[in-house]
Amino acid sequence: MYENPLAAPADLDGFNLEGSGAMSFPLGRLRLESSRPAGDGQDANIVLWCPEDFPRDITVEWDFWPIREPGLCILFFHARGRRGEDLFELQPRTGPYDQYHHGDLDTYHVSYFRRRWPAERAFHTCNLRKSHGFHLVAQGADPIPDVPDADGPYHLKLTVHEGTITFAINDLVSFSWYDETPLPGGKLGFRQMAPMIAEYANLRISHS
Repeated sequence: MYENPLAAPADLDGFNLEGSGAMSFPLGRLRLESSRPAGDGQDANIVLWCPEDFPRDITVEWDFWPIREPGLCILFFHARGRRGEDLFELQPRTGPYDQYHHGDLDTYHVSYFRRRWPAERAFHTCNLRKSHGFHLVAQGADPIPDVPDADGPYHLKLTVHEGTITFAINDLVSFSWYDETPLPGGKLGFRQMAPMIAEYANLRISHS
């Protein structure tokens, strides 16, 4: 359905960055980081949206390398306006988290590298939330090591099929959850909390 190596600036044509961030390709893959200090709080966080709209039943795969922590990484998916609008037609967003979970959009989001706060660094989990609202609907283990021991790439795979959302890292399932009222589809985006630096490659979306 969609494939993007995320290997060079031209691969980001049409992508939309929200917040103050820097995108580079020092190793032939997308490196994403905030250009503001972490002390700026939520204003320092960023989201990079893929321009495509996707249907409800999809499989999303990508390769991931954590480069610098503390921080946190999220994938938003099935994002669209609460009345069905295209995501890019809504009020502009600038990175603060409440714009995404209590703004004018509906979305799912999985946080899969949670190292921003001491409690997250002490016990690693992947969390699935459904918005509008801040509803934690599923949680599972995060097997990715901390940055000093990380040896990527880590292959991340998210599958949405007939209401069931499954997330796996290197084929190890972290969680699976069934939504009785599934969202209809929409856009996906990568979010980072400063001062996280991470790299991404080989984004692939297929029918599930």
